[in-house]
Amino acid sequence: MFSKLFTPNKEIPRSIYIAAGIASFVAFIGFWSVLSYGGLVNPLFLPAPDIIWKTAINQFIDGEILSDIGISFSRVALGFFFAALVGVPLGMLMGSLRIMEGAFEPIIGFIRYMPASAFIPLFILWIGLGEAEKMAVIFFGTFFQLTLMVMDVTKNIQNDLIEVSYTLGASKGQIFRKVILPASLPGIVDTLRITFGWAWTYLVVAEIVGATSGLGFMIMQASRFLKPEKIIVGIIIIGLLGMIIDLLFKVLYRASFSWMRKEG
Repeated sequence: MFSKLFTPNKEIPRSIYIAAGIASFVAFIGFWSVLSYGGLVNPLFLPAPDIIWKTAINQFIDGEILSDIGISFSRVALGFFFAALVGVPLGMLMGSLRIMEGAFEPIIGFIRYMPASAFIPLFILWIGLGEAEKMAVIFFGTFFQLTLMVMDVTKNIQNDLIEVSYTLGASKGQIFRKVILPASLPGIVDTLRITFGWAWTYLVVAEIVGATSGLGFMIMQASRFLKPEKIIVGIIIIGLLGMIIDLLFKVLYRASFSWMRKEG
């Protein structure tokens, strides 16, 4: 049994898989506890786990953090929705048509290396300090990577499927609807899962300027008043929200594409 655990691409019991994940969290908290309770790190830099827990409970009792969670989630969800709305069909076209790849891949590949935070002053000038500016940061941070990943997924479809479809008399429109889309959909859902996680990483950047609410705003305010416990609570909540969304995507994947082998 032990040798199977370290055999590449070998299935392991679900209970062991879950236990390994729990053990990593326990080890992380244990290391954190040693640093904080052992006095190895100043509490100003790393508060103890019980302080973080109490701070989180108090913030939820006050209720204000629930509003911040709702606002931040709506910003991330809408920004990502618009990125996917444009990026998925564009990526599929780029992966299917060489002319579309030639037209868009160089410019998208160029822009994706530009940091989204550097564009915040321009976004403010172009669209102001409202919600649109914050969603634009999240859109910019995810759209280009998402589009190129969808393109790669579509390009990896077996060409034999398309050739056989043409042989059977399928039109170009039918090739897109009945061959390319179904064959690439599992990879597209997985791509959305990964890039949605990236969208959360741009939240604090999006809420740095002109925000009066949201988890990113809460974290920035806590940093100004030297309250590391609130900073860590905000970071943990963002991580938990991202993990929940990730799990939901995995459930959707397994429910929709149960015929595919997918681990984790």
